[in-house]
Amino acid sequence: MKRNILLPFLWLFGCLFAWSQTHVYEMSDFGIIPGKKTNLSGKMEKALQKIREQNSGNDSIVLRFQPGTYHFHPKGAAIREYYVSNHDQVASKSIGLALDEFHSLTLEGNGAQFIFHGRMLPLALTHSSNCTLKDFSIDHANPQIAQAEIVSNDPEQGITFRVAPWVNYRITQDSLFETYGEGWALRQSAGIAFEKETGRVCYNTSDIGVPTKGVTEIEPGLLLAPRWKDKRLVPGTVMALRTWERPTPGIFLSHNTQTTLKNVTVHYAEGMGLLAQLCEDITLDGFNVCLKGKDDPRYFTTQADATHFSQCKGKITSVNGLYENMMDDAINVHGTYLKILERIDNHTVRGRYMHDQAWGFDWGFAGDSVKFIRTKTMDMEKEVYTIAEIRPHDKPQITGAREFVITFKEELSPSMTPEASYGIENLTWTPEVYFAHNTVRHNRARGSLFSTPKRTVVEENLFDHTSGTAILLCGDCNGWFETGACHDVLIRKNKFINALTNLFQFTNAVISIYPEIPDLDGQTTYFHGGKPGAIQIVDNEFDTFDAPILYAKSVDGLVFKQNIIRTNTDYPPFHWNHNRFLLERVNRVEIDE
Repeated sequence: MKRNILLPFLWLFGCLFAWSQTHVYEMSDFGIIPGKKTNLSGKMEKALQKIREQNSGNDSIVLRFQPGTYHFHPKGAAIREYYVSNHDQVASKSIGLALDEFHSLTLEGNGAQFIFHGRMLPLALTHSSNCTLKDFSIDHANPQIAQAEIVSNDPEQGITFRVAPWVNYRITQDSLFETYGEGWALRQSAGIAFEKETGRVCYNTSDIGVPTKGVTEIEPGLLLAPRWKDKRLVPGTVMALRTWERPTPGIFLSHNTQTTLKNVTVHYAEGMGLLAQLCEDITLDGFNVCLKGKDDPRYFTTQADATHFSQCKGKITSVNGLYENMMDDAINVHGTYLKILERIDNHTVRGRYMHDQAWGFDWGFAGDSVKFIRTKTMDMEKEVYTIAEIRPHDKPQITGAREFVITFKEELSPSMTPEASYGIENLTWTPEVYFAHNTVRHNRARGSLFSTPKRTVVEENLFDHTSGTAILLCGDCNGWFETGACHDVLIRKNKFINALTNLFQFTNAVISIYPEIPDLDGQTTYFHGGKPGAIQIVDNEFDTFDAPILYAKSVDGLVFKQNIIRTNTDYPPFHWNHNRFLLERVNRVEIDE
């Protein structure tokens, strides 16, 4: 009898098809319908629970939303205990879309506008793989940043300002200006000034103190602050009044692999626009943190960075984005140093997360490679060590832990003691970065920060009035405790327009290579670089009104060539650094104007 040899293959194909399927969920079938102002948080959480129950780990899932506006409030929302890097560590958070432990998921927004109320974390994707989020926007109905316009400025009477019509405010019993919303109340103590016509941060203003003690209401929406005196704030200046609080990002990614965000926009978040930690391979294509077009009455977007990547690995790709009017950087990529508090034995140390906004989550895993660094000189030890075991010290579990006991396979050098002041960097959780074809403009502080030893390419971006430094290569085991040294950086074909209109931390030039080194004279190695041409700045255009273009400290292998520098008269020069190129302890450098 003849046997059909195709039958086994057809049977196998059928089994594979049955084993892995794509399930498309119309969110309207769960009552999640746009166009109404009713709270959808409860329905969303129930829908996601049901979808999880119906699918195995091998199924592909599509969550399909209709175009339109969706409203989410804290009541009925998912509650999760998340410790989010570089944010205020309040563990319990209300989540609008809690996407936990999904695999091969696609969220199709189809232009959906997700509007959040109160203090919420809009979207969290955690412990997931091969997920895509696309075609939607995130905003808050009542932002915690308050906007006001300067009406008059009298050197003796104080500043009169008009509050934006969407801001809910009151004057407290102790005569302070206070704004409030669903579940929150804030007394803004600082602000950033914007030019009304251009939307740019006002020249030479930086962070502005906003003392409102004794404020009085002249008429509804119009207030006089007699102690607020600042001659730089001419009538018509628009102020973004803010605190330093940052409870949640707009989008939180944690413990994911292979994540893509395409055509996603964050208009406001009371923290970062996007925060990713302990993720592998992230692609942002057309991810924006921006205003809602030219007619948007707001002058601000996020309370902090547009995007921030902490302790990630694989490759971070960020292309075709618009980042504007945020209160910090467009992108920051780094790891986190632990500081050695105790040497337990010749293989084991106790290390601690030092910064108050970075702790409570995994720092490393068995098998990871690490190096030790002297905090005072930022000299990196040559030896690479392998983690044999890591466990929390101050908590029974990783979540919420700040200290770890780490045992290494290799015997530690006798010099590595708490008295010698050492930090530890996890080399395994460091990413390659590609940042290209983005626009960064009209923001506070800096344009972009990169602190990773892996290949970093920054090309064909527009940095337009970034206020402070446009590109910063940092590294700090003393304050922010953000790793690490850059060994392979290419900055090419970017255009820089009038950076450094203001002074902030690390803003020594348009491009600043600025590791924090308390004892530079005592340093014996170099922090950044390590080979000829390790950091290359080539084929860029600089349009500037002031002198400083490049500042570099502790670099081995720096090239600056084939760049065009144009000087304009758009603003009066004011920077303390009068050098086009200011170098401190730099080796193997090539500069050709």
